[in-house]
Amino acid sequence: MDLKRILEDYKNGNISLEEAEGQIKISPVTDLGYAVIDNQREMRNGCPEVIYCAGKTGEQCAGIVLSMLEAGTKNILGTRADREKYEAVKAVCPDAVYHEAARIILIEREPLKKTGGKIVVATGGTSDIPVAEEAALTAEYLGNEVVRVYDVGVAGLHRLLSKIDIIMDASVIIAVAGMEGALASVIGGLTDKPVIAVPTSVGYGASFGGVSALLCMLNSCANGVVVVNIDNGFGAGYTANSINKLGVKD
Repeated sequence: MDLKRILEDYKNGNISLEEAEGQIKISPVTDLGYAVIDNQREMRNGCPEVIYCAGKTGEQCAGIVLSMLEAGTKNILGTRADREKYEAVKAVCPDAVYHEAARIILIEREPLKKTGGKIVVATGGTSDIPVAEEAALTAEYLGNEVVRVYDVGVAGLHRLLSKIDIIMDASVIIAVAGMEGALASVIGGLTDKPVIAVPTSVGYGASFGGVSALLCMLNSCANGVVVVNIDNGFGAGYTANSINKLGVKD
């Protein structure tokens, strides 16, 4: 429940007093047995509860979406969803959209206005794009302008340098890389903007499923670099949004 939005809708004549009262009386949580939905997450944090679809059945994902819609939620994000779960959600919400590379389900009935500065999402290689897209789509869903700069890793440093104007124009930069994860350090050394490093599980055997990139990013000698978990594009996009919206007035 977004109390501010409800009051604005009533003030602007979009809903009646009875409709406003009905929405305000919605329970803080909805217990579905297999999930307890926090209906006030958006009011507290500015973003509705996000559905982590991995490990859930399609029926459970659909049930959560339906409950959120009935509680008045306009925009819903589901992460780590396969096509089977998407088809289950689409059966109860025909306007749901699936982004296969990022494994994201999006429902945007009232897309947020883009505010704040630009978030740049950069990848070391093409193989890192699925994680980068999870970050980019999350940030866009939360109301940010996102610029993608893909395949600019250190194996060909001139590729990144050719995009330096875009990098310098960002408010926040998300650097997504596997292998040795050096991209975050390079970008961190070129800009005064905060850099969120995302290690990916891309690499050969000794990359240990992204652990090598994670440790290299954690040990970066560039200042202003912070690190999220392996393949956690969602966490990077959400954090970038929080940084980008600092000082932004509604």
